[in-house]
This record gives sequence, C-alpha cells and structure tokens, in this order.
Amino acid sequence: MGKDFQRTLLWVILGASLFMLWDNYQVYTGGQSVFHSSTHEQTAETTPAEVPSTGTVAAVNATQSAAEKAVKPVEVTTDRMKVTFDLEGARIVRSEMLMMPRQPDWTEVGLAGLVLGRKPAEDLGNLVLFETTPTRTYVAQTGLVGGDYPNHRTEYRLVSQAVDMKDADKLDIVFEADKGGLKVTKTFSFTRGNYGVEVKTDIENVGQTPATPSIYYQITRDGGKPEGESSMYSTFTGAAVYSNEEKFQKIDYADIADKSATYQGETDNGWVAMIQHHFVSAWVPEQGEKRENYANAVDKNLYSIGTLVKLPTVEPGKTISDKAELYAGPQAQERLEQIAPGLELVVDYGWLTFLAKPIYWLLSFLHGIVGNWGWAIVLLTCIVKAILYPISAAGYRSMARMKEVTPRMKAIQEKYKDDKQRLNQAMMELYQREKINPVGGCLPIFLQIPVFLALYWVLQGSVELRGSEWILWVHDLAMPDPWFVLPALMAATMFLQIFLNPKPTDPVQARMMYIMPVVFSVMFFVFASGLVLYWLTNNVLSIAQQWWINKTIAAQRASNLK
Repeated sequence: MGKDFQRTLLWVILGASLFMLWDNYQVYTGGQSVFHSSTHEQTAETTPAEVPSTGTVAAVNATQSAAEKAVKPVEVTTDRMKVTFDLEGARIVRSEMLMMPRQPDWTEVGLAGLVLGRKPAEDLGNLVLFETTPTRTYVAQTGLVGGDYPNHRTEYRLVSQAVDMKDADKLDIVFEADKGGLKVTKTFSFTRGNYGVEVKTDIENVGQTPATPSIYYQITRDGGKPEGESSMYSTFTGAAVYSNEEKFQKIDYADIADKSATYQGETDNGWVAMIQHHFVSAWVPEQGEKRENYANAVDKNLYSIGTLVKLPTVEPGKTISDKAELYAGPQAQERLEQIAPGLELVVDYGWLTFLAKPIYWLLSFLHGIVGNWGWAIVLLTCIVKAILYPISAAGYRSMARMKEVTPRMKAIQEKYKDDKQRLNQAMMELYQREKINPVGGCLPIFLQIPVFLALYWVLQGSVELRGSEWILWVHDLAMPDPWFVLPALMAATMFLQIFLNPKPTDPVQARMMYIMPVVFSVMFFVFASGLVLYWLTNNVLSIAQQWWINKTIAAQRASNLK
C-alpha cells in the first residue's frame, strides 16, 4: 500500500507542477489563466447614450474631439498625486502616482533580459491611473440629472486660485457652472498623505421654480488591461459593487456589454469601483443616502460603473449639498478599511481569501518588526514550520526508519515478487513492527500546500509588496527572480532532501524523485521570488529537521545494540 500511495503522490505532484507551469505559460503567451474569470473585450458597436433629462443615468461617451479640448486643463499637484481636471464637467482625466514609479517587466532585467535581448526604457516614469489618450480612457465624473442641469458634459470654470499643495496640509479646488436654473459648485478637497479626495457638491437654485435633481458619481474606463502589467500572472480587471445586502460583487466587462451583469441596484449604502491589479478607483457616497447603482456599456470597449443619489427638492433661493469620497490609488488594505466597509475586498486573493487574509496580517506584523518583507517571509516560514513541527517530526521519523529498513524491504519484495497479496501483508507487518507510517512523510507536504497557495495570492495581490527588496539581486519579491538564483538554490535543497530520505525500491519512482527538483525549479522560474524564498526556507528547515532526526534515531539504534 505504501509503494502504491507514494507512486500516486509523485504522479499527482508532477501533474500539478506541469499544470501550473502550463497555466503560467498560457498567461505569458497572452492567454487567460484558469484561476481567473475571463474578461473579454467588447467589440460590438454601441451608440453612445446621452444623459437623459429624467430617470436613471445612462453612460456618456468620454471621448472628445480636438476642438472640445481647446480649453486648457487644470493640473493640481499634491504630495502624492498630480491630478488633471478637464473643465468640461470638472472631470478628473489623469492622475499620476508620484510615489509609485513604473516598474520594468522581469523579462527585461537580469538573466532573462540578457537571454531574451530585452531591456527596459530609460525613463519609465510614474504610474498613471486615470488617463485619457488615443488608446486609454479612464476618468472620474459627476453631474446632475432630472432636468437640463450641469452634468459631466457641461463647461465649468475654475474659481479657486492655488493648484499646488506645497507645504499645506489641505488643498481645495473649486469649480462652478450654471445651467437650467441651478448653480453647481464642486469642491475637491485633497489632504496631505491621502489618495482619497472629498468631493462636495453645492446646488443653489437661482431660478424661479423648485428643482428636484439627482446626482450621479461614475467612473468610465476602457476594457483593456493596464499597461506594464506583468505577462506572467493574470489578475481581475473590471468593475465592482459593494452593499450590505449582497456584499462584494465583481462585474466582468463582458457581462456589462451583454447586459447580464448581476449586482445590487437600489440600496442606501456601499460603493462602486473600477479594479485593476494593485490599484482601485472608487466612489463612496455618504452612508444612508438612497441610491441606485448602475453599469453601462458606453461605447466599443468602454464601460462605466456608477451610482445615482436622489436629492431633496431645492426651493428657489435655497442651497443643498451632497458629499462623496473618491479614492484613486493603491490597494493599501489598512487605508481602504478606514474609507468604507468592504473596500479592502478589492484586493484579489482568489478562492483562498479565508487563509490569505490572516497570512497577510501575520506577514504585515512581522514586517513591522524587521522592516523588510523578505525577512518577514523567512520568519513566517519559521512560524509555520514550528506550528507543523509535531506532525512533520512524526513523518520524518517514519521516513528515517524506512530508510534503515530499505534493505529488508527489498528482500521482502524479492521473496514475494510473484505473490502481491503476501507481499503487501509482509510489508504491513514490517511497518507495524518498526512503527513506520508509510504516508507520514507526505503529511508535511500536504499541510504546506494550502499555505503555499495562499502566500501565492498574497504576494500577487498585495500592493505593499510591489517593488519590495530583499537582499542583493532580489529587488521585487512580487516578481520572479531575474537571475534565477533562488529557484536554483531550491532545486539544490530538493536534491539534498532526496539523499536524506529513503530511496524508492521501484525504479520508476526513483527516476521520478530525481526529475521532481528539475520540474520544480523550472516551474519556479516564473513564480514570485517571495514565494520561492518561502519554499527554499522551508526546504532548509526541513533538511535540518530531517538530519537531526536521522542522527537521533541512528544514535538510538547504536545504543540498543550495545
């Protein structure tokens, strides 16, 4: 039974390794990972809808002609962002993350770059989130419906003076527009140290009749993947809605296009967002306001997500106000939790979120102690290894005893090679007599796999690890090792483990044991270096534990013979 189980386990591990290697190759060549839902580009021609005078908001085409761009945009600089407003609608059409430099793909640096003949651009600049170019559309918009009122196609005027935060802690950018008997004043308040913007809309009725407008907050984005995203992983890019009723709901662009998207419509809480790897933009209206969430296909490969808030009647000469927060920045979980309930869920940990979140918490705690994500991963591995020590020690003791009785096992197999039933019976008697658990050595591997997969999602999804250095050549733990040093060291430790463990009596199993380190090292070439560091550290600790147990058992045997 032990031999059959080991053979099956080896085939399962080899098959899983080849599958994960194939999955990464699919992503590298432009395919879709099987671990993520597909996001298709919308190719059907759609006539852009205009904002109606009444009823639910319909998305408006965000593209503009050169003539419409004649008015010079307003550029605002804070300590974290450089934000560009278009006076048409007082829309945010560009946001540059001043503390988030663009990063080269791992295939452009190190040994991979030398082999492939690729090198990064001399100046990659900073990452840009909101953007309007011939190939990209990603903007934040607000406006009024319910009449011929100012919306995101109305020309606004800048009334504030300062556009640079400099040494101040707060910067207010104020725009005004008049239309349909309403005077609308938008105030965008930037605060030092924050990516969030408080947006206050004052609505004054300067006409002669009461007005009952509704205000919408929407984000419009093309369906393309963000530029510069690594070719070696697949992450979700699309819309999202959160409400107390249905919690977190991701929405594929393809479902928006064919009008099959399902999400909470009417509610009085939550937020709407656009998500991409490591970054998010979200509108968070005030909680308790009745609203209607919506998602529309605006144009070919252009989508919007938004929420429509019903406002009270504005009597002539009166003014009402509405507030919402616009967050556009990295998916920093602690900050997102402070902004709105559930906003931290935009960090994509896949189906292992229940395990990945506590691992991220522990990793963050360790990082707070050592100040380096690489050493935090090493400490995390030590903690996991310590927790599993009793189980792994029992398994290693079984493997050590099995190594000592290997000659007797071979003799039994030779003696009963023509009687499989008697062979299995004799092997079980040997296991019982020597207190050997034939599957004990496999338990540590099985228990490590969920932690390994959860850490995979943590390294891929946590923006905090983006560009994090460890030592010397490892400059980004979230990307593969550019010099392949860690995968090579991991393969070396796997070969060393083979020599410490009992040799399979089956020649096929023996050959597979020597093939596995090669397969794993090739597969780990394209995995995040932080993940390889975890497995390498685990192997080193396992080798030390196995060596000590082997030495202890050998000493006990020698003592018993005296």
